[in-house]
Amino acid sequence: MSVFKDKVLLITGGTGSFGNAVLNRFLRTDIGEIRIFSRDEKKQDDMRHDFQARMPEVANKIKFYIGDVRNKSTLHYAMQGVDYVFHAAALKQVPSCEFFPMEGLHSLLTA
Repeated sequence: MSVFKDKVLLITGGTGSFGNAVLNRFLRTDIGEIRIFSRDEKKQDDMRHDFQARMPEVANKIKFYIGDVRNKSTLHYAMQGVDYVFHAAALKQVPSCEFFPMEGLHSLLTA
């Protein structure tokens, strides 16, 4: 039995490359639920279909939440009952951070 048995994990920015890596790693454990939190509903839908096709035996562990880490109410809702958080949400494109430096900083600090 592991420390993750039947626990709930939230991955902010879960549809990104780091979020996907974390998700794939934890799907091989006895964790109870993995919540994917991101702004991108298209990527969430693609991810949902991909895991239902490739790994149907664990796809039911994945729950999807649309939201932005800069919005406290959506983040608060997604965090109800969560045991662990991987915070991978952030502005990652250099031009975006150059033009909107406070948004880049804010997205790293809010969760």
